[in-house]
Amino acid sequence: METQYKNIHQELIDLCREGNREAQFQLYKLYYKPMYNVSLRIVNEEAEAEDIMQEAFLKAFRKIDTYKGEVSFGAWLKKIVINRSLDHLKKKRVRFEEVSERTLKLSDDNENVGEVNVESIKKAIRSLPDGYRTVLSLFLIEGYDHEEIGQILGISNSASRTQLSRAKSKLRELLKGKEIFSFN
Repeated sequence: METQYKNIHQELIDLCREGNREAQFQLYKLYYKPMYNVSLRIVNEEAEAEDIMQEAFLKAFRKIDTYKGEVSFGAWLKKIVINRSLDHLKKKRVRFEEVSERTLKLSDDNENVGEVNVESIKKAIRSLPDGYRTVLSLFLIEGYDHEEIGQILGISNSASRTQLSRAKSKLRELLKGKEIFSFN
């Protein structure tokens, strides 16, 4: 099969198409940690992220014939992991708020910031409500734009922007009193 994107692990992918278990295990070892982290950032529960990641790999290996090579294998797998993670949140009935642009008042606090304690930020992100955390992760970490997030989550672009704005505001609020900034 001629692909548009040449993967560095193409031989493993081809062996997986033939049902080779050793090749599947090798791909699993290569992509396990980053895919787990993607899921964890969305669902915020270690055991759930582990289960979701396992299910995503099983689905990827069952559907590997549908992988056309238009994007990297990692990007294709990440989409499966994200969709599985979002399905998990939907089962928990996470609500994404729809707010009109007129009711949203944005404050852009451009404070002088020195070094930031990364662990405190990660902890604050994990404490965000599911909807805020999901949009924040998809936008800032996974690199999706608001249109893509809207399509993935079944919400409007403005709802995605609102969730992101509120997530950032909530993060500022959570981090403000934590003395996580050290000024030089």
